[in-house]
Amino acid sequence: MPSVTGRGKLLVSEASWSLGANLATTIAATVTVLIGMFLLGLFIALGTWTVSWSNHVKRELVVKVDFVHNATWAQETEYARRLQSNPYVKGGGIRYVSKEVGLRQMQKLYPGLSQNLAENPLPDRLDVTPNSPENVDKLYNSITGAHKSASVLDVIDGKKVSHRILQIAHAIEVVFVLATLVLVAASILLISNTIRLSIFSRRREIEVMKLVGATNWFVRGPFMLEGLICGVLGSMLAVFLLVLGRTFALPAILPNLTSDPDVHAMPFPILAVVLLATGLGLGAVGSGLTIRRFLKV
Repeated sequence: MPSVTGRGKLLVSEASWSLGANLATTIAATVTVLIGMFLLGLFIALGTWTVSWSNHVKRELVVKVDFVHNATWAQETEYARRLQSNPYVKGGGIRYVSKEVGLRQMQKLYPGLSQNLAENPLPDRLDVTPNSPENVDKLYNSITGAHKSASVLDVIDGKKVSHRILQIAHAIEVVFVLATLVLVAASILLISNTIRLSIFSRRREIEVMKLVGATNWFVRGPFMLEGLICGVLGSMLAVFLLVLGRTFALPAILPNLTSDPDVHAMPFPILAVVLLATGLGLGAVGSGLTIRRFLKV
C-alpha cells in the first residue's frame, strides 16, 4: 500500500494531468478567478481606504461662522464666548480666522481666483469643531435659523461637502461589490465546469478504480485538488498584479487623493492572505459542489 507521501504525489500527478487535458477550460477558470480576486482586492483596498478617509474627514469637520463685514471686534469676541458654552462645541474647538488670514489661505489654495483683487472680500470667521462628528448637524442647527446672531452673515456646514464626496465613494463601492459578486459566481461556475469535464473524460477510469478497490477519498482527491489549484493560482496572479499596481501606479495616484498619514487602506500582507484564502475557498466550493453532484462514489 503506498505511503501518505506517495499517495499525495499521486494525487498531485493525477490532478496536473487532468488540468492539462482540459487546458482551455482550466485557463478560463483560472483567469476568471484572477479577475474576480483582482477586483476583490481593489474593492477591499478602496473600501478600507474610504472608511479611513471618511473617519479622517469626520475628525476634520468644522462649522464655519462668517461674520458680517461691519462686525466689531467686541461683537465677534462676545459671540465666540457664547459659543464656548454650546453643548455641541468641542472644548477648545473654536478658532478665530481673520479676513487677512482667510485671504492668504485662499491665495494658497486658489491662486487663480485671488489675483487682481482690489480689496479683501472675505469676512472674519470662526472655525467651530463639534464635540463629536455625529453632532455637526446639531451644532449647525443650534446656531442657525432663530438662533442666528445679528453679527453673523452665514454659517457653512462642512458636512454638506463631505456628504457629496461620500456618496460618490459609496457608489464606487456598490459597483465594485456587484462586479466582484458576478465574477466570484462566474469563477465558481467555471471551476465547477472544469471539474465536470474532467470527471466526464475519466468516467471509465473512475469505474476501473472503483472495481479494483480504490477508496472514495482517492477517487475524489484529484478532482478536489484541481479546483484548489485553479483557485490558488488565480489568486496568486491577482496578488502579483496588485503588487505591480502598488509599486508603479499607487505612488502616482495617492498624492492626488490625500497626503494625510492617518488615511490608509488595509495592510497589503493581510490583503494578500485574504485573497489567497478566498481563492482557495472558491476552488473548494466549486470542486466540492461538482463532485457531490456528478461523482457518485
